[in-house]
Amino acid sequence: MSAEPARVEVRVPGGRDEQFAAFVAATGPYLLRVALLLSGDRSHAEDLVQTTFERTYRSWPQAVSTDPRAYARKVLVNLRIDRWRGTRREVLTDAPPEGAVPSHADAVDDRNEVVRALARLPAAQRRVVVLRHLVDLTEAETAWELGVSIGTVKSHNARALARLRSLLEEGRQ
Repeated sequence: MSAEPARVEVRVPGGRDEQFAAFVAATGPYLLRVALLLSGDRSHAEDLVQTTFERTYRSWPQAVSTDPRAYARKVLVNLRIDRWRGTRREVLTDAPPEGAVPSHADAVDDRNEVVRALARLPAAQRRVVVLRHLVDLTEAETAWELGVSIGTVKSHNARALARLRSLLEEGRQ
């Protein structure tokens, strides 16, 4: 009579969960900044990042086979576009919702003139400016991330920068 050996679960350091946990710790603040700039609202940004991590985890083998940070950023941008298409209406405000306790980060963001000006741009222009100038993607990379042509990126960028200049000038007067 031979006894079946006991099954032993072995966790290999650097396995999927450990890799993903390290990725979340390293990339979380970056994705939150991008999401905040894209959405203009901290709670929406946090929801976007949480959903981004969920989807990235489910596709971790695919994400890790390329560039996980770029993969997650693409997921984040697509989620933001999907939510925008679903509502077709955005309400961006400078003030926190009634009864909300602002955090230190919110206070810093509220003082940031550029963030407030970005929030006043149309969503498509804001996405282009964030990806081109704050995430530092090329025009081609931005076009690929957003699923638009390079010409669309160029025209949105030009219009957005002109609008930002005028908004920032208004703020200085």
